[in-house]
Amino acid sequence: MKLIHRIGYFSVGLFFGIMLLMFFLGGKKTSCDYSPEARVLKNIKIKERKFSAEAFSFFENNKLDTALVSQSLEHGDVDFSRSNTDAEPCNIYLVTNEVNSAILELQIENCDSTATIQKAILKD
Repeated sequence: MKLIHRIGYFSVGLFFGIMLLMFFLGGKKTSCDYSPEARVLKNIKIKERKFSAEAFSFFENNKLDTALVSQSLEHGDVDFSRSNTDAEPCNIYLVTNEVNSAILELQIENCDSTATIQKAILKD
């Protein structure tokens, strides 16, 4: 079989394979969260969020919207060196995100069914 025929068969098979994948995975909310940071943020995003009294008063005193937590979980970074991933019974993660030319740090306790924002700090 000539090389041009092989490339043609390969291209046709590749095309139908891609179409088949798009058909099966098109309607589903699939994502490729393979890095540890992406998995932690996704895990926190899907859980019920609660605010400690300290964190809630921080948002009220600084006139900030609690929607910044969702934005930080979407675009933020997990600082594993300052997080406590061996805490019992729930892991504690430090998530940082840039907000209005300042850095918002969130200390989040990630339990089985809830994620509690324990502390929030805004650094210039």
